Amino acid sequence: QLQLVESGGGLVQPGGSLRLSCAASGFTLDYYAIGWFRQAPGKEREGVSCINRSSGVTIYADSVKGRFTISRDNAKNTVYLQMNSLEPEDTAVYFCAAEFRPYGPCSRSSESYAYWGQGTQVTVSS
Repeated sequence: QLQLVESGGGLVQPGGSLRLSCAASGFTLDYYAIGWFRQAPGKEREGVSCINRSSGVTIYADSVKGRFTISRDNAKNTVYLQMNSLEPEDTAVYFCAAEFRPYGPCSRSSESYAYWGQGTQVTVSS
């Protein structure tokens, strides 16, 4: 059974940091592009960042550029999202998703992704 599991969410003060993990089971992430998405209450799902298979392409939403870093460790079958300088506006449920894409760049469009995790809550508040 193909499964993605996010972890690392929680409550953090503005200016703080969190590292989210997205672990795959039932399949290897080697040939998959991975995207991180978030959805705040009453808002549409937003593509935060993505990374292609080789880690040669990473794309970020303007709202997180310079603060978030996506990376992957294929040996551990895990993708990470390092989030620094967190702001209250970053509060949302964060999801990771996988798209089979052996070549080419990744996409921040949720329509590209077939496999999704259950999400992890990130709350930025003082």
